[in-house]
Amino acid sequence: MAVIRSISGLRATLGDGLTPELIANYSSAFAKLLPKGKIIVGRDGRPSGKWIEKIVIGSLLSCGREVVSLGVVPTPTVQLFVEKSDAVGGIIITASHNPEQWNGLKFLNKDGVFLDEFENKDLWRILDDKDFLFETSNKFSDVEIEKTAINSHINTILNLNIFKKSNILNILKERKLKIVVDAVNSSGSVAITSLLATLGCEVIPLFCDGTGIFPHTPEPIPENLTELANYVKANNADLGVAVDPDADRLVLIDEFGDPFGEEKTITLATQCVLENPEYFDFVDSPTVVVNLSTTRMVDDIALMYGGRVVRSAVGEINVVKKMKEVGAIIGGEGSGGVILPEAHYGRDSLVGTALILSLIALKDASLRELSKQLPEYTMLKFKKEFQGELSQIIEKIIKEFSDAEIIRQDGIKINLTDGWVQLRASNTEPIVRVISEAVDDEKAKYLANRVLNLI
Repeated sequence: MAVIRSISGLRATLGDGLTPELIANYSSAFAKLLPKGKIIVGRDGRPSGKWIEKIVIGSLLSCGREVVSLGVVPTPTVQLFVEKSDAVGGIIITASHNPEQWNGLKFLNKDGVFLDEFENKDLWRILDDKDFLFETSNKFSDVEIEKTAINSHINTILNLNIFKKSNILNILKERKLKIVVDAVNSSGSVAITSLLATLGCEVIPLFCDGTGIFPHTPEPIPENLTELANYVKANNADLGVAVDPDADRLVLIDEFGDPFGEEKTITLATQCVLENPEYFDFVDSPTVVVNLSTTRMVDDIALMYGGRVVRSAVGEINVVKKMKEVGAIIGGEGSGGVILPEAHYGRDSLVGTALILSLIALKDASLRELSKQLPEYTMLKFKKEFQGELSQIIEKIIKEFSDAEIIRQDGIKINLTDGWVQLRASNTEPIVRVISEAVDDEKAKYLANRVLNLI
């Protein structure tokens, strides 16, 4: 049985961990946590989401709550809808990039951002004590069905200054980029293809049928995107777009069918913002926030435009809180997540797509050409099944790297002048992750192996 609760919400496996009782209890606890008002519910395309949605909505109604259902929509669409409405919170039924046997719940507060450490502790206390509050008056609201959320999301993007105050939209419509889309048949199927069509692109849907039946392992990493890469080449497309099941992560394939690298998503989005200050609300010394596992390319790009990078622990809410604290102009995570406060405070593949296509238009360049202009690093990512405490391993790592800068904010990160390596426990899977980045392959492998050998 696999049940994981963390700052990223609830994730569990079908058939054992993810039971109707667990879903009902979480939904009832969330209803007790929030003040009076509407609760927004959306889900990714997984077939299991259909029965989970009924339990979530039924549980909220039994607690006397008003519910607005968005149906199958991206996670950032729910976040944006909550933030821009008078809702007091939201639930997204998704297990993000986890395989099909998983599903789960993500919880939003009234600002449309995920619950932080303290809000989660309150939720878990209510849950563990089963301190629920059910309606006794026999007065229950009807579920409100909202079908315009994706269109509203796209309109929010088109109303960004970079489109309103420039001719980028006209440039894109004239260029008619040919783009292949792999949405793993999930919640990005309509949203991403609709956005691209609005931006004047010729859209070639690969896996966009909205059934939620994944055609491959859903995490958008190179080894899972071979069909997309082949489709880009076969159709002479300008690029390929891949998103995970709840469409908060964006990964690209260049015009030659080569993986662009998920870390380059936030790097190019950052470049777009910092290179075009007239369209964004900053004058000088802009601040960018990324997590401790994100590439140093972001630091190099920020330095190039007189900015600075501040780092947070991994986890979207950790990045968002730090962004609000320091007044960041853009932020995100190297896994393909872009957060643009001008749109909303959430990782958003639609926003990331719009920013990167804007950069392509402004520089009259291809994705490969933009990639060649970026600093060169090698990043390696490993994961191992792990149960237990990391403290003993961390102590070994500290002794192994006694002469390096040691950061203990999220697991442990070793910073060197020519590279870094990090060990941390996953928020979403029963594994540990080891990530290394260096100026060349040999150094990156050397750093990773020094840590892997200690696990």
